[in-house]
Amino acid sequence: MIYLSQLLGNSIYDADGEPIGTVSDLGIATGEVFPRVTSLAFMGPGKTPFMISWRKYVDSFDDHQVQLKVSATDLRFSYLQPSEVLVARDLLDKQIVDTRGMRVVRVNDLKLSDTSSSQLRLLGAEVGVRGLLRSLSPHLESLVSQVARSMGRPIPERIIAWNYMDLIERDLSNVKLSVSHKTLDDMHPADIADIIEQLDPRLRGQVFATLDDEMAAEAMAELDDDEMAAELVGRMEEGAASKVLSEMDPDDAADLVAELDYEKAEKLLRLMGVKEQKAVRQLLGYRENTAGRIMTSEFLAVDEGGTVADATEALAALDEDFESVHYIYLVDEQRHIEGVVTLRQLIVSDPDTKLADLAENDLVTVGPEDDQEDVAETIGKYNLLALPVVDDNERLIGIVTVDDALEVLQEEHEEDLAIMGGQSLGTDEQSDNVLGRLLSNEAWFFLWALALGILAAVTATTMDNTLDGVLLSLGLPLVLRVSGDMVRYVTSFFLEHDPNDEDMPTLAGFTVRGIVSSAVYIGMSYLVMYALASTFVTMTNPVLCMLSWSDGSMGGALLLAFRAAVTCVLATFATAPLYLTYLRRMDEAGEEASGASLRGTAMVLAFLLYLALVLYWGVSA
Repeated sequence: MIYLSQLLGNSIYDADGEPIGTVSDLGIATGEVFPRVTSLAFMGPGKTPFMISWRKYVDSFDDHQVQLKVSATDLRFSYLQPSEVLVARDLLDKQIVDTRGMRVVRVNDLKLSDTSSSQLRLLGAEVGVRGLLRSLSPHLESLVSQVARSMGRPIPERIIAWNYMDLIERDLSNVKLSVSHKTLDDMHPADIADIIEQLDPRLRGQVFATLDDEMAAEAMAELDDDEMAAELVGRMEEGAASKVLSEMDPDDAADLVAELDYEKAEKLLRLMGVKEQKAVRQLLGYRENTAGRIMTSEFLAVDEGGTVADATEALAALDEDFESVHYIYLVDEQRHIEGVVTLRQLIVSDPDTKLADLAENDLVTVGPEDDQEDVAETIGKYNLLALPVVDDNERLIGIVTVDDALEVLQEEHEEDLAIMGGQSLGTDEQSDNVLGRLLSNEAWFFLWALALGILAAVTATTMDNTLDGVLLSLGLPLVLRVSGDMVRYVTSFFLEHDPNDEDMPTLAGFTVRGIVSSAVYIGMSYLVMYALASTFVTMTNPVLCMLSWSDGSMGGALLLAFRAAVTCVLATFATAPLYLTYLRRMDEAGEEASGASLRGTAMVLAFLLYLALVLYWGVSA
């Protein structure tokens, strides 16, 4: 086995033993399960690029050199065929869709198999850390692997076989893969949505364009980010975009259309079918975050006087892409809802049975203006698969399905996490305004600036050297940021772990984990800080002497500031159990705790501790 990184840059010798260049790339034939190397690209004398046939001219190779069969004068230039690609140019460092692991990865190296002394085949892509280290230096990869193995944490290879990869970006746009493997069209729409979300923005449209209308619609509905979905639709040709919207469930299409600008939305709606357009416009007429906006108008309603045979016939007449049916709703002539029959009852009952005899008449319903979170909680409370939505006259106008309820609960949970972490979600109007966005999402910036100004002023007036006093304040941003992160760490732990759960980590384990994580982060930061400070002082020593600055004073002030920051960070995470205990006691008492207040308290305490340390150590020095 050999890797591409071990071949690139190797010397090439002709049959006479004369060096003629260095390896720059390999060409492969993509029409095979494990493609064979067909071409050798190299840089010749004067950095002139050459490409020759691998089978015709290569005699042998290893990880140091490539030996040719003929002399340099007998070489003939060859060209890539339509089914060939260059692996370094077209694959290395590119994003690849791993259709087996259902994720997007980046190719760090390529693994090759030498089936004979002169033939090579591509086995797959290395997407792990070892491939990245090997691309930097094989010696570095070997050293890190040995150290990790000695610590009992070996770094495994992460190889994705070629037949489980699907190229997303290639310079040769006419290349078509003809290998037997699971393609995107065979995957679940939710998995395709995950892959699209992982891709670089410029590649998302390329992936989306490979899907048919039905699969594109289903994948679009599974995207978690509505803005991303709107961006994809906005870049599509209007006819294609309207087809995708028509294939989507009305509630999903309405959510997507609501994210588009008015002119674009109107164009797409007019291009949709009359039936689909009417359903989407009806849903858009309701306010956001209400039952009307998340309900679907696709449900099965039959006359209350009908039989099981009538309901079965109506069910069979539905389109293939109709919303999944769990309940059959019974309505009168004015479409007032009178009862509901489950699909199971329909299947096990005699065809001549009256639906009214099977129906449940004690119904739970909601109105289109009811809050979506209340609707979701109602579905969960009564263990429903769908909840009917009725207007003021008790006429059935739609249903809210359990999958939509789960999405609502997930969104509300994320909002709760943000609030507990002291973050403001803001409004759409604020997000379009720079100042509003700064005030809503980065309000702590002003606290940082105020604290930094106070500290700089105090230390500058206290220290003998004014600039030393200013430098001592440079560790404060790290202290304030980590104190806020500590509160988010505590609140996330509190929300995700039930104190009564037997598998929940102990308070001691929670504390140790926080301190260890902060210690590792601080250790790396300390090394970087030390190197930068030492280098800066060394490089600027003549200038410092001209300013009558004592040698090392500037570096000493910087390191003192970082030492104080390290102490504060460790102290901050050591107090994490106190915050966790406070949250639990507030929860037991049935009272609400403000994440913003906790974060502010942690930052103030960290600021006071940092100020005390730099003043004490600064004066002592």
